[in-house]
Amino acid sequence: MVALAPEMKKSNSLGAGYAGALVTVFIWATWIIATRHSSGTHLGTIDLGLIRYGVPALVLSPVWLKIGLIPRNAPRVLLVIMVCGAGALFFQVTTFAIHSTPASAVGVLLGGSMPLAAALIGVLVFGERPDLTRCLGLAAIVAGLAILLVVALDHHDISWISFTLLPLGALLWAGYTHAFKRSGLSALEGGALIAVWSFLIHVGLAIVFGTTILEAPLPEIGLQFLSQGVLSGLAAMLAYGIAVRSLGGSQAAAFSALTPVLAGLGGAVFLDEPVGVWEIAAALITGLGVALSTGILSHRLKR
Repeated sequence: MVALAPEMKKSNSLGAGYAGALVTVFIWATWIIATRHSSGTHLGTIDLGLIRYGVPALVLSPVWLKIGLIPRNAPRVLLVIMVCGAGALFFQVTTFAIHSTPASAVGVLLGGSMPLAAALIGVLVFGERPDLTRCLGLAAIVAGLAILLVVALDHHDISWISFTLLPLGALLWAGYTHAFKRSGLSALEGGALIAVWSFLIHVGLAIVFGTTILEAPLPEIGLQFLSQGVLSGLAAMLAYGIAVRSLGGSQAAAFSALTPVLAGLGGAVFLDEPVGVWEIAAALITGLGVALSTGILSHRLKR
């Protein structure tokens, strides 16, 4: 029993990591659809940012009050990268682009680009050397995303804003992923700091540019409160932090390649966006790529 304890502990950690990553991508897909829906409402990007980061900043206030806005043990450079990569800058850049981009294309250009950006940073900056299985997985992800992108381009007129800002958002998030992994912060601490700093930034933006949040109907605020604040701002941030801690930055980011599949299906159901045979084929290929690049199949084969 004693000899098995470390192996069991590692298995539990991997299980928590996989669960956290899957919860994250489901919430991300919901966030894309809800943000896309908000383009026709009274709420602007600053309003959405106040909701997204205000809820977790309040809920996690005991955490950031305890460790301080600038914790001693966390390098400031990494903290800045985290706040930019998963906080205010990321949110403003991506939300602006999402408002003019179909949900299926958002999933490809944002969620689909994240694992590639994370892998690129890992190799170029931190000297990571992905094995053959992960390389094959990334190749499968690229193939699946290419199919989805061609289909999206065929069905929709996508502007340069989408092609520029959404991959930039993916790069920002990949930077956050690696920074958080090396920050020494827990998922709660990282989520709390990103939330409070991003909320303060959005308060400043609201003071300068104004806000229409008080003019929006309660049902609209309620939808965004749930999708932006509770799910995306709080639950997904904590779940992704657990995934990064358990799996590593590049492996956790690989799960985001499932976002295009879920966003495409959600867009078809809730926004009347088309889905067909090619989308299904891309979903299967992308899913296989995620399984390979995260090491799930490798762990099973070793057993």
